[in-house]
Amino acid sequence: MKFSKQLIACAVAAGLAAPMSAFATNGYFAHGYSAKSKALGGGGSALPQDAMIAADNPAGMVKVGKRMDLGLTIFSPSKRGYKADPPVGAPVADSFILEAGDFESDNDFFLIPHFAYNWVINEKSTVGVTVYGNGGMNTEYNASQYSFVPPSPPAPPGLTPGTYYGGTAGVNLEQLFTNVSYSRKINEKHSWGVSAILAYQTFEAKGLSTFGTFGFSSDPTKLTDNGKDTSMGYGLKLGWLGEVSPGLSLAASYQTKMSMDEFSDYAGLFAEQGGFDVPPTWTLGLAWDITSTGTLVFDIQGIQYSEVNSISNPLLPNLLTSQLGNSDGAGFGWEDITIYKLGYQWATSPTWTWRVGASMTDQPIPNSEVLFNIIAPGVMETHITGGFTYTMATDNEITFAAMYAPETTVSGNNPLAAGSGTATQNVELYMNQWELTASWGLKF
Repeated sequence: MKFSKQLIACAVAAGLAAPMSAFATNGYFAHGYSAKSKALGGGGSALPQDAMIAADNPAGMVKVGKRMDLGLTIFSPSKRGYKADPPVGAPVADSFILEAGDFESDNDFFLIPHFAYNWVINEKSTVGVTVYGNGGMNTEYNASQYSFVPPSPPAPPGLTPGTYYGGTAGVNLEQLFTNVSYSRKINEKHSWGVSAILAYQTFEAKGLSTFGTFGFSSDPTKLTDNGKDTSMGYGLKLGWLGEVSPGLSLAASYQTKMSMDEFSDYAGLFAEQGGFDVPPTWTLGLAWDITSTGTLVFDIQGIQYSEVNSISNPLLPNLLTSQLGNSDGAGFGWEDITIYKLGYQWATSPTWTWRVGASMTDQPIPNSEVLFNIIAPGVMETHITGGFTYTMATDNEITFAAMYAPETTVSGNNPLAAGSGTATQNVELYMNQWELTASWGLKF
């Protein structure tokens, strides 16, 4: 027991101290959380297999027994950036034209730790702790890529080379969740669970000063280049799991909107004076034992980005009718998405279990919102996954998962190109991704 307590303390400390990745898969949410779920396309809310199940459905914790899971993901948005075409038509004094070219973001590799421990209280109930990166976003367009071209004649003073003529541009958003979960059996086939979630997030923005120069920010001193700001908040996740017929299980879970402290250092950027709550989500899941050794899983997940103004408010007309930082200030214009996750796992022996999966989702970024989303290109729609578990002994296992998300693009007009004139400019966002995860599971 002393050893396990020390190991838990070290694992939690490592998860909290490690530099979290900033990633964009389903919008800015991860496509899955445990290695087993990741290999199944992010599905498995009705198939509890480890203590990371609390991230999807806390009702599953009572099904996995006393165990610990510890893992690490290498995530790479290996190609992400944008292409800006030369403008069509002559810019006028209030046109905002991007420098034409193909520009890629720096920072291609990120590490994402996860940790979970589940204790058995009695034969009907458990309590557990789960720590994981919920999601995030990272871009950095180095100013050295650009040769300064004034966006319009005459150019306002103080502009410098960069995406938005304000130097190196980009954002870094990171979110770490800690779930404390209680799960209880209703009977031998049904269970429920609840997680109290403590959320910690950090944010930094660079290169947006031009929006202050043009008078678009309610507080230009809290718009950009203020270093890393932090925010904490809380929420709940509720879940149910039931075997409705032999070999067929269903699951449902709901995560409330996470009430977060404002990013006060960016009160002139995000709507509601720096507000950046975490949107609510819901999941419905199915697990079906097709054969004695094979199980099909299918999950449907919804992410309600429209519940958070700083994420869902459109760029226009908001930028022209209100200022950044106000409740109706411009945001990224993201829409709600629904994700469909399909996976299959089969055992070829007591030692080896194999998994494949895929997920598909809606595009959260409308064509009209490409300008601001250069720094937040959460455009991914499809993920292809696979992996395996090797059981070394009855109480020990290692799991590997891999994910590839093929390149996705979103194109649209720069909405500020015309100004009071008629100039147009096409902008295309693009990204692809890959990911590798390794996890160790220890049963007690």
